[in-house]
Amino acid sequence: MFNFKGSKLLSKDIGIDLGTASVLVYVDGSGIVINEPSVVAIDKNTDCITKIGKDAQVMLGRNPANIEIVRPLREGVIDRYDVTEKMIQYFIRRAGGNSVVRPRIVICIPTGISEVEQRAVMDAGTNAGARKTYLIAEPVAAAVGAGVDIHSPMGNMIVDIGGGTTDVAVVSMGGIVVSRSIKIAGDKFNEAIMQYVRRKYNIAIGEYTAEQIKIKIGAVYEHKEAKTLQVKGRCLVQGLPKVIELSSKEMLEAMMEPISAIFDVVCSVIEETPPELVGDILRNGIILTGGGSQLYGLDRLMSDVIEIKTRVAKDPTVCVAMGTGRILRYIDDLPDGIIDLSRVRNKKRG
Repeated sequence: MFNFKGSKLLSKDIGIDLGTASVLVYVDGSGIVINEPSVVAIDKNTDCITKIGKDAQVMLGRNPANIEIVRPLREGVIDRYDVTEKMIQYFIRRAGGNSVVRPRIVICIPTGISEVEQRAVMDAGTNAGARKTYLIAEPVAAAVGAGVDIHSPMGNMIVDIGGGTTDVAVVSMGGIVVSRSIKIAGDKFNEAIMQYVRRKYNIAIGEYTAEQIKIKIGAVYEHKEAKTLQVKGRCLVQGLPKVIELSSKEMLEAMMEPISAIFDVVCSVIEETPPELVGDILRNGIILTGGGSQLYGLDRLMSDVIEIKTRVAKDPTVCVAMGTGRILRYIDDLPDGIIDLSRVRNKKRG
């Protein structure tokens, strides 16, 4: 048997879920090979990147004065173009190994972003080493990753709650019928927790601590038995460290504002949806994807408030990445740019 270890291989196509909170990379034939935070550490003295991903995230709140911790994407779009480009380049190199040919890549984008923002994502991908760069709307990728037959004439509603944006869309026959995107998602959940702790306890906590609170006891539906968590912060009165105990019941109040905003958008999308597709949604229910969908009780609360059965997709945090990867099969005969799967369907039938 031949040993190909260390040999240079032909390029494999890559799908990238370029999220505000995390970057997931799907390699054709291998699945998801990278799942790391969208965080970069920069040495301010040399303006050089020193750490990317997990290695940079562990420095949050602990970094020395000469190191700046940057999240190059904010609210679903590129905030620091140069840093984003280098981050994508780093992950492509890690995923592609010793490829001779530059890969083609598909990158997901929120719905509703401007043409300038779309072009920035495409340019970042191409400049980072892609042979061709394609874009796909996050709800479409999420639907594919959740196992929805988006080529069917049956309508399905996807609510993808990421780190920076929540995308709500009704998909049918390979395309988006109605969609809305708001800049309220996981990051806003963290901010809501930080503001709640500051308001109620006069304690300042950092973003990382708020994230851990959200993961461990975050809830929008009451547990049978409340969960508690000891939290360390800085007293705003004395300026000294202080420990408090938070409960999951308190999270119901803390999360009320951002969750209400998301529900309002879901309702507005339903109002704009054609009646035939509303009937499909009533039968099929609403599918939640993204990391924010794992907030305890969110599916039950949405079912109660909107009166449409709601479920969380299997492995919701990787749905967009899986969908982006599976869409790679369609790109052979498409121009670079935004992928329109309804055109693929029509072409295949013709």
